[in-house]
Amino acid sequence: MNKRSIRTLCIGLALGSAMLGCGGGDEPGPVEPAPAGAVRPAFVGGEACASCHAAEAERWQGSHHDLAMQPATESTVLGDFGGAELTHLGVTSRFSKRDARFIVRTDGPDGALRDYEVAYTFGVEPLQQYLVRFPDGRVQALPLAWDTRPEGEGGQRWFHLYPDEPIPHGDLLHWTGLQQNWNSMCASCHSTKLRKGYDADQDRFDTTWFEIDVSCEACHGPGSRHVEWAGAANGESGSDPRLENALGAPGTWRFEAGTPIATRSEPLSSRAQIETCGRCHARASLLREAHAAGQPLLDTHRVALLDPPLYFADGQIRDEVYVYGSFRQSRMYAAGVRCSDCHDPHSLGIEQPVGDVCSRCHAPATYATPAHHHHEPASAGANCVECHMPSRTYMVVDSRRDHAFRVPRPDLTAATGAPNACAACHADRSADWAAARVADWRGGAEAPAHYGNALSSGHRRAPGAARALTGLSTDGTQPAIVRATALRALGPVLDAASVPALESGLRDPDPLVRMAALGSLDAMAPPARLPLARPLLRDPVLAVRLEAERVLRPVPAELWRPQDRTALAAVQAESVGIQRLHADRPESWANLGLLYAGRGQSDEARVAYERALRIEPRFIPAAVNLADLYRATGRDDESERVLRDALARDEDNADVHHALGLTLVRIGRRDEATTHLARAAQLAPDRPRYAYVHAVALHSAGDTAGALRAVDDLLERYPADPVALQFRDQLRHNGSDTAEE
Repeated sequence: MNKRSIRTLCIGLALGSAMLGCGGGDEPGPVEPAPAGAVRPAFVGGEACASCHAAEAERWQGSHHDLAMQPATESTVLGDFGGAELTHLGVTSRFSKRDARFIVRTDGPDGALRDYEVAYTFGVEPLQQYLVRFPDGRVQALPLAWDTRPEGEGGQRWFHLYPDEPIPHGDLLHWTGLQQNWNSMCASCHSTKLRKGYDADQDRFDTTWFEIDVSCEACHGPGSRHVEWAGAANGESGSDPRLENALGAPGTWRFEAGTPIATRSEPLSSRAQIETCGRCHARASLLREAHAAGQPLLDTHRVALLDPPLYFADGQIRDEVYVYGSFRQSRMYAAGVRCSDCHDPHSLGIEQPVGDVCSRCHAPATYATPAHHHHEPASAGANCVECHMPSRTYMVVDSRRDHAFRVPRPDLTAATGAPNACAACHADRSADWAAARVADWRGGAEAPAHYGNALSSGHRRAPGAARALTGLSTDGTQPAIVRATALRALGPVLDAASVPALESGLRDPDPLVRMAALGSLDAMAPPARLPLARPLLRDPVLAVRLEAERVLRPVPAELWRPQDRTALAAVQAESVGIQRLHADRPESWANLGLLYAGRGQSDEARVAYERALRIEPRFIPAAVNLADLYRATGRDDESERVLRDALARDEDNADVHHALGLTLVRIGRRDEATTHLARAAQLAPDRPRYAYVHAVALHSAGDTAGALRAVDDLLERYPADPVALQFRDQLRHNGSDTAEE
């Protein structure tokens, strides 16, 4: 993975690892539980659960959740700290012991080699990382990991998580920097009842937790009421005996006579288990720390859609997206399969061989035969997961499987660029060869339609993209996350015929679809958004309300009804609270700046942007937004200064070049402006807006031929871009007209 692909969740985590919180002072410690008789249920700890649930506790012990993060001791550290060394692109790090402490000598925040004591181990297989605690409460993840696989599999060695990329001090991904900070990037998913505890005034963390790992109550919720009920005489205390989040569901899987696929004996009554697992097994950003049992995932997290570069066009995993987004695409999800139907929820394991898990619901007489898999028995191609769950390797050694359980579609490789499972074994064969073989298996029948084609056309803004995306988004047979992705992709290609699809999406029962439909309202003029998005300011799901507020910010104040202003203010207060929770992150201050700017509070917006840049001077979005704020208030000299400073930190940033070009246009330095606009278009060919603005600048400077070349180049990449097509027609037929930015 390229180091510029900054994750919104943990960076450098072993799958399934748990996390330990860090308290104030020298040693972190657990938060004291609330009294069992408190009005609200309190956390009681895994030991209280184990007294009655011994079998579950035994399976949990030794699991990735149990062992994921531990204090660094002789029994927990797996790496070689006997003087081993690792050289990575000119930096030699050394691993040693001093008394009972484990020491890593490596480059620090200023590039100088120093000794750092390992405070915690992080993960157990197939790798183990190590964490260092700093005096201000920060806990940072070292990029040097121990490969815990057997030596015969290439393990038992030190390696760098970015083996081919230089990560010097000052880089965003240097281990001492913001992007490798455990408190912010990792902790919320890897301990029980984690509270980040960042003090913005003191710029320090007092991160707390209830238990050292992902224990019972991380999934089931606080257990005081359940324990009180269990301890009462005859279990008749009057308390509700259920856990806050029991995660069970009635029904079993069974084969009806003559059918090869099992079905549920009754429909799945609750998605609570999947939504609970999704809190940590999804690519998402955290909206709030506390959650109630059975709460929708989007009430505590904003989940990523199937967009590049996170996913391939057909929905296959690309970046580290974990499991939720894949599983939401699957027929399994639609049929009512839950995580625990395949995984033991306490040991986290599955049966071996893996095919035994599949055979619970897929009759071997039908599916474990060459007539189905078209490969020799016992070969890799006869193994269900090799075809239906292709894997990708992350963190150098960690192979993870796609959970969409998709049918291999090599024909989509040529059409969309997505990989195909066949290539894993047939690397010497082309996708066309594989597609022909699969077509033969179908008896020559045409390949079924696949949403990957429509999503790919939308990402490329190809001719017919709006029609394809509209059809996909309104197809009720498609997974909700696919329809949501289609709706979000509609924005850049939105036309009049597509608007009803957005309106339908805003009323969809799935909050992911409603949130995505709101996002595409950006393509509309602000007054037109108001009647569509206004009702969703009162949506029961937080992520939807927040998106409604965002798209409605530019609506002129005079168009609002008093009762709607009240709803808007309430959601904005929620948004401010979320950003304050993450006040250690420059993104949050930039978000606050955008909110304040949208309300006309220019001074507050400026302060927020400046705070973002104090936290991380290389956080370019804050610099661009600050420059835009100055530009909007007539302070073009200040706008230029901010952008020149940003360009000195990142000379190849397209956003900075584009913003600087616009500022220079306002100042009247058009030749210099055109140079920066051209550079922005060159650096970001996937941003058609930049190429269009460059073409406009050329035309405004009298270079109509150059403008035509620029817009023709743009249309080669995005042949259906409506703005570019309109401008080209203007240039061809009304060459003397001046296009406005």
